Amino acid sequence: MNFYCSKDFTGSKAWESQHIANFQGVSVKLHWTDQPYKWHINDGQEVFAVMDGCVEMRYKEEGEVKSKIMRTGDIFHASEGTEHVAHPQGVARVLVIEKEGSI
Repeated sequence: MNFYCSKDFTGSKAWESQHIANFQGVSVKLHWTDQPYKWHINDGQEVFAVMDGCVEMRYKEEGEVKSKIMRTGDIFHASEGTEHVAHPQGVARVLVIEKEGSI
């Protein structure tokens, strides 16, 4: 059994992560970042939860770029095939649940 305080987690580089769990091919990681990720499509679904900070989530819907500001407690579900990129607004900590090995 482990307990985690997401607000205390820091990284030395953007998107550094702390492994939380892995079960049935699904990974759960806590990420620290202060820089955008890259446009990508996961190998399967992804759940992205803002634990601390603010993130602008950009995503494509029928080829059109859209965005949503996410604050602490907000959750984004990327269905299979959803192209997206996270842009933190300052420092952010996010919990990511996705297929193991997904980008």
